[in-house]
Order: sequence, then structure tokens, then C-alpha cells
Amino acid sequence: MEISFLPEAVSCDEIETKDRALSRISGLFADAYGLDADAVKEGMERRERLGSTGFGRGVAIPHCRSPQVSRPQMAVLKLSNPIDFGAADAVPVDLVFGLVSPESGGATHLHALAAISRLTRDETMLSALLDADEADALFAILTNRFQRDAA
Repeated sequence: MEISFLPEAVSCDEIETKDRALSRISGLFADAYGLDADAVKEGMERRERLGSTGFGRGVAIPHCRSPQVSRPQMAVLKLSNPIDFGAADAVPVDLVFGLVSPESGGATHLHALAAISRLTRDETMLSALLDADEADALFAILTNRFQRDAA
């Protein structure tokens, strides 16, 4: 699964609410990929109204589709203090993986979500991500994993 992922799309921040987390992740998409932050946030909020993207185990995967992209793009936000994301397991969220996929990429979008899900279900990987305290470290861990999975 090819997901675009750039160092500028990774951040470690202190954020207090789900709304601010969605704003920050949308800003990462704007900074890294040149997407319209307001449109990304609106798409993610629309998806959140259908049900929380709090995946469980301290992970959320807010996502949407956009005519601005031709392949899935990812942004990652590590929070210094967990926040309530409305996850089914009621565990506050430490890691937010944002995903923006092409509007017409139904299967591609689902494959990208599945790839992120598999990544965060791996105990060793999740621990490494939670232990990383800088954006550069998060990017390196994720890049190594995605390259290994592609091989």
C-alpha cells in the first residue's frame, strides 16, 4: 500500500480537545501536501459525525476523501497528554493518524485505513511510537516500517 508520508506531516504537540486535534492534523496536511486545511477539517468532522474514529488503544484515525489528492496521504500527531476522542474502548487518544484519500478511491482508502490499523495493532510498533518524543523519531519509525512492509 502506497501512502504519501512526509516529515512535515508529523508533529508532537500539547492539545487539549478533539476539535483542536482535528485542526492541527488538518494544518499538517496543508503544510506538508498543500491541501486546503479547512476542507480537510470539514471532511474529517463530517466523518466524525458518523461515529468516532477513535480506533482504540489510544489511537484515532480521522479520515476523509478529497478531490485534491491522487493517492492516500497521511499525517501523524502525537499528543503529550491523551485526549477524549470518543473511542469505543473509552481509552483517551495519544496518537492521531490522519488520512486523506482520493474521492474515487474506495478500495484504496480502505486499504490505507487497514494498513494504519495493522501498524497500530502491533504491540512493539505501538510502544515504539508512544515512546518517541520528537517528530523526527516518529517519522523514522514509521518510514522504516512502511519500507519494510513494501519490500
